[in-house]
Amino acid sequence: MKNFSQKRLIGRIFCGICVFLALAGGIAYAYLRIMPPQLDFEITDDLGGNLFPSAILSTATTNAQIIQSADTLTLGNPKSCLAIRFTSPVSNCRIRIDVGETPFFRRSVSEFILPQKATYTIYPDIIWDYDALKDNDMAEPVSVAVQMEVNGKQSGQQVRTLSVRSLNECLLGYIGRDNKYHTTYIFFAAYVNEENPLIDEILREALNTRIVNRFLGYQSSRKDYVDKQVYALWNVLQKRHFRYSSVSYSSLSSNVVFSQRVRTFDDALKSSQINCVDGSVLFASLLRAINIDPVLVRIPGHMFVGYYTDNSHKDITFLETTMIGDVDLNDFFPEEQPDSTHTGKSQNDMSRLTFEKSKEYARKKFEAHKDKVKSNDRNYMFLEISKAIRRKIQPLGK
Repeated sequence: MKNFSQKRLIGRIFCGICVFLALAGGIAYAYLRIMPPQLDFEITDDLGGNLFPSAILSTATTNAQIIQSADTLTLGNPKSCLAIRFTSPVSNCRIRIDVGETPFFRRSVSEFILPQKATYTIYPDIIWDYDALKDNDMAEPVSVAVQMEVNGKQSGQQVRTLSVRSLNECLLGYIGRDNKYHTTYIFFAAYVNEENPLIDEILREALNTRIVNRFLGYQSSRKDYVDKQVYALWNVLQKRHFRYSSVSYSSLSSNVVFSQRVRTFDDALKSSQINCVDGSVLFASLLRAINIDPVLVRIPGHMFVGYYTDNSHKDITFLETTMIGDVDLNDFFPEEQPDSTHTGKSQNDMSRLTFEKSKEYARKKFEAHKDKVKSNDRNYMFLEISKAIRRKIQPLGK
């Protein structure tokens, strides 16, 4: 009798457990029907967690796509810089991406349909605050919060902290997700600003020297008139007492992206300081303003500027812009020791001398590296600031 009662108790317990499990399974099934499991997504970018205002601003009004995604299946506009990587669970999946507001862009909502059951890289709309980007003079961290809906159901929120770089950082190149190095030295063209209103003041000063009466670009019939115009600009910059400053550092530490610090036109004029890069882009800005076509030449550890002396681009001359400042010519020409033979010369005489010596020095530099300058070597650059470049890269407005 006792054994029977125990067996009946065990049976009731077993039945109770079965009923409990059945109820729990039913509740779980109903819950999953109403609230499907969250589908993971990832906030990603192409530049190792870095956003470059100079790249964003200079391409904002152009159709150029300088930074290319290495992924096959992409949607949206890669110029947004930020992307969502997501694997669609079904074909024709509808997603809604909500990007929260930050100090550098406003909140935005984007919707997409993913045709295939596959992994996509999706670039949502980003509504940039262009003034905030222009005013960013040092690297700033920014937390980006993204919420996503999948077929009308919430799929949670992801947050990622990125670094918004200084406006003065020019992106030289990056290693993409394809593990290949991609050059982006075209962004140097953004710092060549022939539209800067301060240029008119410099041109007036140059005309007051009476070296030339007008700036005609290539329109004069005199073969030497292009050089005279360029020298007039050189002369007035020297009178502004520019000083050479080797500051070219960047706080960027990355094995994905590589950058170079560049002063904007306004920064260089305000500080009266230039290094080889600053001087080259500043002088190129002035040349473009008087319709003379400049070229930026980069070799390992150095940059100088060139300009075509004729409209057909058959002849080119180069300038070592660091010699605009108060320099010792003996450092550039140690064998000649030119400073020792020009004591007592006037400011204009010395200006003309340094101009000619600048051309001589830069020409030697170019001849020593010309085989690689026009190659695809990542350490070299020959960048013509042409109308074609301007269709891709606009000058920075600060």
